[in-house]
Amino acid sequence: MRTTPEIEDLLRGKAPQVLGALVRRYGHFDAAEDAVQEALLAAAGQWPEAGVPGNPRGWLIKVASRRLTDALRSDQARRQREERAAALTPRDAFTAPPPGERAPREDDTLSLLFLCCHPDLSPPAQIALTLRAVGGLTTAEIARAYLVPEATMAQRVSRAKQKVRGVRFGRPDHWERRLPSVLQTLYLIFNEGYTATSGAALQRRDLAGEAVRLTRTVHGLLPGHCEVAGLLALMLLTDARRDARSGPHGELIPLDEQDRDRWDRAAIEEGVALVTRALSRGRPGPFQLRAAIAAVHDEAASPEATDWAEILGLYDVLVGLVPGPVERLNRAVAVAMVHGPHAGLTEVEALAGELRGHRLDAVRGHLLERAGEPEAARAAYESAAALTLSLPEQRYLRTRAARLGD
Repeated sequence: MRTTPEIEDLLRGKAPQVLGALVRRYGHFDAAEDAVQEALLAAAGQWPEAGVPGNPRGWLIKVASRRLTDALRSDQARRQREERAAALTPRDAFTAPPPGERAPREDDTLSLLFLCCHPDLSPPAQIALTLRAVGGLTTAEIARAYLVPEATMAQRVSRAKQKVRGVRFGRPDHWERRLPSVLQTLYLIFNEGYTATSGAALQRRDLAGEAVRLTRTVHGLLPGHCEVAGLLALMLLTDARRDARSGPHGELIPLDEQDRDRWDRAAIEEGVALVTRALSRGRPGPFQLRAAIAAVHDEAASPEATDWAEILGLYDVLVGLVPGPVERLNRAVAVAMVHGPHAGLTEVEALAGELRGHRLDAVRGHLLERAGEPEAARAAYESAAALTLSLPEQRYLRTRAARLGD
C-alpha cells in the first residue's frame, strides 16, 4: 500500500527528531542516519495499513535504534559485538513512553541544527548538511537544487560529517551566540530558493519551502526569541509575493510591476503579526528589521502608496547594526525613492569597490534610467546581465537595456 501525503509529512517532520535522538545516544552520525532512513521506510510501508502508532516518534526511535545496534554489532568481532550490544541497549527515554507518561517536551531538532551549522564548517557545507540531516532531502535532491553533480554534493556532505565527528551533541555552551549562524544558514537556503543564483528557473520553490518549514520548527522550539520570529516573518512576507514574481514564460516581474492581487494575504497577515510582536519587545535585530521593511512593501496597496520614508528609516537602523555592502545598496534604493535618483547614485558609487556581482550594476542601471540617462543606464544593465548566471535575470536585464536602445 502506498503511503499518504499526511504520513509523508509526519515522517518528514519526525525524521530530524529521531536522528537527533540517535546521534545524542550513540554518536555514529552516518550509521544513525542510515538507521533512521530504514525506520522511515518501515513506517511508510506499515503505517498506511496498520495505522499511525500513538507515539510515532517513539516508534521510529525504537525501530531505528534496533537497526543501528544491529549494524554496529555486525562491524565487531563476536566478543566485541556482545559488549557493544549490552552498552548500546536503548534507554527508556528513547522508546515509546509508558501509558500516562508524556513524551519529552523538546526534541533534538535544534541540537541537530547546531551540529549541522558548526563553526568549523563552511557555509556551503552547513547548508548541505542541514538539508540532508534536518531537511530530509536526498543528496540527489540537494545536488539538483544547487546545480552541481550528485557526486560533488555527496563529497561535500561526507566531508561535513567527518568534520563534526566527535563534536558533543546537544545545545552548545553559549548557544545563543551560535544561533545567528543557524538562522543565517536557513536564510541562505531561503534566498537560493526565492531567487536562484544560476540556472533556467527564477525560483526553486522546494528550497524556499523547506527553509520556511525548518524556520517554523526553530520558532516552535524558541517561541520567545525575537530574531527567530523575525526570520520567519521575513520569509513569509517575502515568499507571499512568489506567484506574482514571474510571468507565464518564467520571465522576471519586478516588485513595482507585480499584480498585488496574486500576493498571499494569509502569509502577509501572519508575517506582519510575527514581526509586530517581535518588535514590540524592544530588541530589534537584523531579521526583524528586514521583515519590517518587507511588511511596509506588502501592506502598500500600490507601488505609489509605498512609504519609502519609513523604509529608509528602517534601513538606517539596519545599516547601523549590519553595515554590509548589500544592506547599504538596498538603502541606496530607498534614498533614491525619497531624495531622488542622483542622491541614490551617490550612495551606489560609494560601494563600487566593495560589492561584487551583478546587483550593483542592476541598481545603477535602474537609478540612471530614473535620472534620465538612458545610454549610461543601458550600459549598466548590459554589464549586470553579463555578470549574473541566472537566465531569467539575464533576460530581464537585457530587455531593459534593449528598450533604452530603441
